[in-house]
Amino acid sequence: MPDAVINGITIHWEEWGSGFPILLTHGYGATGRMWRGQGEALGDRYRVIAWDMRGHGGTDSPPDPKAYSEALTIADMAGLLDHLGEREAVVGGLSLGGYMSLAFYVAHPERVRALVLCDTGPGYRNPDARAQWNDFAFGMAKRLREEGLEALRGSPEIEATRALHRSAEGLAMAAEGMLAQFDSRIIDALPSIAVPTLIIVGEHDKRYFAGTDYMAAKIPGARKVVIPGAGHAANIDQPEFFNRTVREFLESIGL
Repeated sequence: MPDAVINGITIHWEEWGSGFPILLTHGYGATGRMWRGQGEALGDRYRVIAWDMRGHGGTDSPPDPKAYSEALTIADMAGLLDHLGEREAVVGGLSLGGYMSLAFYVAHPERVRALVLCDTGPGYRNPDARAQWNDFAFGMAKRLREEGLEALRGSPEIEATRALHRSAEGLAMAAEGMLAQFDSRIIDALPSIAVPTLIIVGEHDKRYFAGTDYMAAKIPGARKVVIPGAGHAANIDQPEFFNRTVREFLESIGL
């Protein structure tokens, strides 16, 4: 479970196996540990790297609210790949981690061999829909400040990693600066994505049906797979089906 100082903060990550790298980013309120099942299953052929975003888990929680943003998260992803000596990777994530994976592609398309987008969406073009999402994000920040880490409740990826968090304030600032949405750049960029893309959603994760359908329609050549019997954390709810789906996708593109 190594750490390194990247972009002025200590970033924590875990890795399994060797081979072509897969960089996985967790959902809001979880940590990279949520990907352990994928690291153990796919590490026979790939270098699986799972990291903790700012404010989460073993990564630092800087005291300045301006230290939490989409741009800095992308910089952390690039810095971690640089630190590990990897120029290019398969980039994927769940929920907020999937959105950040899309944002990473928009910023660094030359560094992405393929995308794996799990139970996530591409953001909002409609200002009213964005405002509703931001009400949720800012509400989460408020609850964390009032209740501490006990405010983290929900799907399996959060429950499985909640004990690894160190700072409710860091998570609150991450909600305000990273979970909240501020423009439509990412959703507008979907038609320009030019790498193989796998979109995964759990059968019961109804909140993300519209977002995954939209991405599947707008990203050229994207493949969408619904994981039977799974909710928001499809990789934890149905790990064997999930891992087989990812492996078959990677093999189909020559990795």
